[in-house]
Amino acid sequence: MSAAQVKTLRPQTGIRIAFLIGYGACAFLCVALALYSYRYLFQAGMIPPVIVDNLFLKPWLMVHVIGAATALLIGPVQFSSRVRTNFPMLHRSIGRTYAVACLVGGAAGFVLALGASTGPISRLGFGGLAISWLVTTALAWRRAMQGRFIEHRAWMIRSFALTFAAVTLRLYLPLSMILLQVRLVDAYRAISFLCWVPNLLIAELYLRKAKVGFR
Repeated sequence: MSAAQVKTLRPQTGIRIAFLIGYGACAFLCVALALYSYRYLFQAGMIPPVIVDNLFLKPWLMVHVIGAATALLIGPVQFSSRVRTNFPMLHRSIGRTYAVACLVGGAAGFVLALGASTGPISRLGFGGLAISWLVTTALAWRRAMQGRFIEHRAWMIRSFALTFAAVTLRLYLPLSMILLQVRLVDAYRAISFLCWVPNLLIAELYLRKAKVGFR
């Protein structure tokens, strides 16, 4: 191997390692939060006051947890190239389950957004998240059914960026309250947008850089 080839391989290896570390960290956070969220189904642990006071808590919280936590749990698997290549039927099965989970979680999330106890700003923020999640997931599923797989991948990336809002929400809330000394209610209002809009922007920047289909 020539010196030029070695120089080319080193940055590629570094990027690969960084990607694997980032992917592993995101997958860990997704799985951990999904399993933790299932506690609502067994009425275990404390429910935060801002959720308890939701006007449409029952039965929509349980429906939302079933859908959103399941999407969060299985979503990272869909980005494994080995699964896509070596186990295409498994990839399709998990993909269908993910899409249904997102649609269920998104629909219930929209109802919960309408009943948010923290006011119209939170309703608008979480309502926008729910609608965007439903639209991106539906388009991802439709493109797959049409055999337009490049566009399917792009819409799936957008969909999962919104699924990951569950993680960023729970990262930003304690940080804003501890570091910035922001009240929970005020933090919740701001994070109703901050938990998903930056995620979607990052996904769009990635897609443009990777030149993945946009239609």
